[in-house]
Amino acid sequence: MDLKALVQRFDGRARLLVHALHSGAAGVSNAQTVFNKQRRSDPDYTLTQFLETLCQREASVHEHALVLKPLVCLFSEGFKRNLLCFLHLIHPGLPKDRVLYLLQCLTQDDVENQWTWALIKQLQRDIEGTRKGTLLTSNCTGKLKSLCERFRNANAKGRWASCFEGLGAEGKETKVPVYSQKKRKSDNMDHDGDAQEDHQSKRVKMDFCPSEEEEERLTEEEEPKMRTSQLDQSAASVSQARSDALGSSKNLPDHMKAAVPVIKELLDTESVWDESSGSALKVFHECDPNEVEVLCSMLCLSEASDQSLPQFCSWLLELSPDLSHSTACAVITHLLLPKILSLAEPASRCLVTAVISLCSRYPRPTCQALIEPVLQKGQTGSAQAELLCKLVVNCLEPHHRLLVFRTILGVSWDEGVLSVIHALLDSKLELSEKDFSLFTDQLCSQSPHFSKSMKFAKMLLSVLTKYQSHVNPACHHTLSSCLSFNETFLKKSLQAALKRISL
Repeated sequence: MDLKALVQRFDGRARLLVHALHSGAAGVSNAQTVFNKQRRSDPDYTLTQFLETLCQREASVHEHALVLKPLVCLFSEGFKRNLLCFLHLIHPGLPKDRVLYLLQCLTQDDVENQWTWALIKQLQRDIEGTRKGTLLTSNCTGKLKSLCERFRNANAKGRWASCFEGLGAEGKETKVPVYSQKKRKSDNMDHDGDAQEDHQSKRVKMDFCPSEEEEERLTEEEEPKMRTSQLDQSAASVSQARSDALGSSKNLPDHMKAAVPVIKELLDTESVWDESSGSALKVFHECDPNEVEVLCSMLCLSEASDQSLPQFCSWLLELSPDLSHSTACAVITHLLLPKILSLAEPASRCLVTAVISLCSRYPRPTCQALIEPVLQKGQTGSAQAELLCKLVVNCLEPHHRLLVFRTILGVSWDEGVLSVIHALLDSKLELSEKDFSLFTDQLCSQSPHFSKSMKFAKMLLSVLTKYQSHVNPACHHTLSSCLSFNETFLKKSLQAALKRISL
């Protein structure tokens, strides 16, 4: 069954989602954008019908026989992986039974791709809140066990090279790269017994020469990384960043490397925290800017669960002296920024607690490494805006709020940014004449885009009532031009407020 026939099984709005999930590496991001727009236009819209349609049985030909399969099994592997990554992002707002039934339908098909299998099992774990089961296919598990058995005898004659000999014969689907051993020229010059013994201790040089089929398989397995990335749509950059971190880790002092597994254990929600384990975090005091970036990458802070964040941040706050500005920025960037950028629903209580605790202690690094990037990336959805408003109101001092306000003057505006501006204005900013003039110019340039926005109109009303003393003749004229575009029922109130301002 071709794609066109499959798409016809869905209703109008669901078809848009199906097409988005078919758009290659950007499928997850496109699907999330489509879904968010649908929710904004209809807050009651759900994906229940979409999930039910995917689980409907459809007739298909398999090995010259007519069989019934769930509709989702008829889609391409790329679509399935995009769908699983998309559901991983939004599943907390979906009916658990529907999502679990969809996963059950997917497992009815022969899941040979390791990435697809891992995505199914990980989503099942997240929904059920357990860690039972493995993320590996039986085939992959067998290969790993076999490889481990070979490495146990790695000190035997032949050493590492012998561990890879004959792997291709172990199973029909086992595709192992071809390795060729190249000996040094000096090895061929040894003829006596001592030389032969020394020859065996020479370092073996391995050349990785994947076949064409292997290259295709590796490319296929890399695709899910591109789909699950929230900060960067490119898997290449993510893989390269991790490779760079692993390469740079060789230059880290041994005691810093030793701290990595200890700190990772602290990020495990099931671990028990004590004073000795928390002392491992003191390694952050000893890092220079380059080392702290490498350390954060090795720790994979962005992958920490929300539940582990409050306790981890509380131990960070126990450190004395405080973290340096650059170190605090790096920790906030790696630990919190990816989570906030990927929010599709209000932040969890644990995430809010962690963000507020770090922001209260490190307000300027938070402005620089968290608030500004969120605003500049144009990803201020309702969830991001809600969290930023909490930070503005509860954590930032007046001069830090002014920094955020000046950042907003240089970014594109949306409804989320308007919420943050309103929160800033309600905090009674101490604006200079220049700041207010730049702000009114920005209001005028943005007003045509928000002519029917009630949020924009309420923000204007707040400006005209709380900042009357800042309005000079030039600003008065600019605000008058701004009001001319307004098409909400507040227009008369806005005009009346402007007339009451005495120059």
